[in-house]
Amino acid sequence: MARFAAPAALTFLLVLQLATPPARAALFDDDEARKRIDTLRVHVDQLERTLGQRLDELETKNAAVVDLFKDVEQIKADIAKLRGQYEVLTYELEQAQKRQRDLYLDLDSRLRKLEGGPGAPAAPGTQGATDATPPVAGMGPAFSPPTSGRPGDVAVEQRAYDAALDQFKSGNYPAATLSFQTFARTYPRSPLAPSAMYWAGNAQYAQKDFRAAIATQRQLLGTFPDSQKVPDALLNIASAQIELGDNAGAKKTLEEIVAKYPTSEAAGKARQRLPGR
Repeated sequence: MARFAAPAALTFLLVLQLATPPARAALFDDDEARKRIDTLRVHVDQLERTLGQRLDELETKNAAVVDLFKDVEQIKADIAKLRGQYEVLTYELEQAQKRQRDLYLDLDSRLRKLEGGPGAPAAPGTQGATDATPPVAGMGPAFSPPTSGRPGDVAVEQRAYDAALDQFKSGNYPAATLSFQTFARTYPRSPLAPSAMYWAGNAQYAQKDFRAAIATQRQLLGTFPDSQKVPDALLNIASAQIELGDNAGAKKTLEEIVAKYPTSEAAGKARQRLPGR
């Protein structure tokens, strides 16, 4: 029996030794897995914290973007109104001296015609009577055009034109429209008549009556095709066409300005608005 017991004991020990290394390897694999899981968990926690911080930052920035978008929309709503006023100031700054010179030249020409004509000049009291003409309804207290367009009324023409322009500058666009239109009808041969029609169209544009603005400017083109206001009138037409969504028509109008009046200030603005230029 002892002979059989010894080999059995040796066999048991051998089996035990053979079984021990896999157990250690399994224990080692479990520790590595736990370490990797812990490392992954730490990394995930860091990502969650970073994501939370970024979301908070985005929410803060989003509120600022919403406010900015509202401001942009308000600015867009004011562009049409401000554009007309901007063009008034720019035009008056650049053209004031020229307008005065043309007016005086026209006055001198009319006086020469009167001196050489069959009738005598108007009596001194006549001009005063004309100045006392009551204001036309709807024109405002400053607008008092005479009922006649006599050559001797140049000073009255200037005052009527300036009164209408002041209405435009003050933002009273309905009154300015009516005043300029009345001026153009009352003084159709005045050197200021093309400008009056041009500003009437601008006043309609400022009121967002874009179709009426186009019609008024086209009337200027037909009545005074050689006027220096023609390029500006075309530019106003293009602006109105853009507001109406007629981009093709606006592009054609801008190209017409560049082609026919390449050296005008309006052509420079048209080039800026044309795509690809």
